[in-house]
Amino acid sequence: MKVTAEKNQKVAEMIFGSIYPLYLNRLEKNGRSQAELNQVIEWLTGFDEDKLQSFINENITFGEFFKQANINANAHLIKGVVCGYRIEEIEDKFDVYKQCRRMEKLIDELAKGRKMEKILRQ
Repeated sequence: MKVTAEKNQKVAEMIFGSIYPLYLNRLEKNGRSQAELNQVIEWLTGFDEDKLQSFINENITFGEFFKQANINANAHLIKGVVCGYRIEEIEDKFDVYKQCRRMEKLIDELAKGRKMEKILRQ
């Protein structure tokens, strides 16, 4: 599937704080914790728990979220398919969409019980 500018913009306008609880709920159903979710997000973006909470409180969009992020140098190692999109085939011009799918891939791996060392590409 191909990403379009419209799709990228739609994701960029989504509110991080409205999606975060959905991530957390999915993980808790699979026996994982909020601390693990935050660890994965911090690895990818550099945002600690306090910063994540401030983003939730401020209703920040994914566009702004990833604009402020310090993406991990090993993020390019996150590969695979999420929601029908192969991460490594998403064009760089759709950066918000690509980073969002990378984060979702990490969360999927966490929900499926993968070891943290593997998720964090160590």
